[in-house]
Amino acid sequence: MPPPDHSISGIERVWNGGRVVPVLTIADPSAAIPVARALGRGGIRVLEITLRTPAAADALRAITDSVPEAIVGAGTVVDPRQAARAAEAGARFIVSPGFSADVAGACADASLPYLPGVATATEIMAALALGFDRLKLFPAAQVGGIAAVRALSAPFPEVRFCPTGGVDGRSSLEYLALPQVFAVGGSWMVPPDAVAAGDWQRIEALARSATGGPETAFA
Repeated sequence: MPPPDHSISGIERVWNGGRVVPVLTIADPSAAIPVARALGRGGIRVLEITLRTPAAADALRAITDSVPEAIVGAGTVVDPRQAARAAEAGARFIVSPGFSADVAGACADASLPYLPGVATATEIMAALALGFDRLKLFPAAQVGGIAAVRALSAPFPEVRFCPTGGVDGRSSLEYLALPQVFAVGGSWMVPPDAVAAGDWQRIEALARSATGGPETAFA
């Protein structure tokens, strides 16, 4: 397997300093572009499109083509075929809920940074064995939240986490205050009712609050 671009330099070079990553499950591809633009106006450029809906690939491609300032990747990637399809749709990074050496290989083949998910010390050891030290902690809230980050960091001080799962506006601030956390992922800034109503101003305000703006409209 060729060495993947998996390190902090790989992820942060693509994310370009982005520390709050919306996890978007898009059912209607027509919403993809206005959601991405609203998030961008609120200061968020890094977007993860989950491959949980038939519209996901079209949404990823639409944002890539029409919102060039956005940095779009694919999430919920669980097998190499999904990784390859995401790369074809224009994904600039890949995220998984768990760790897969096969997905890591597909990402290496496509020269895409890979952020694998972990929930246990055993999974972290497996990821470290292949050189991955920037990991998604998932589902973060359910496996212990802040306490889990601190506990897992003790035996693995070289690891930095991106907690995702159960993260909201307030807990994101607590996570980001930890030196062991390099980013957070969540969907609180893109409420489904706001998307359904086309309330792009609300999404923009939530994005701005997530990135430290004056609004405090946490969902």
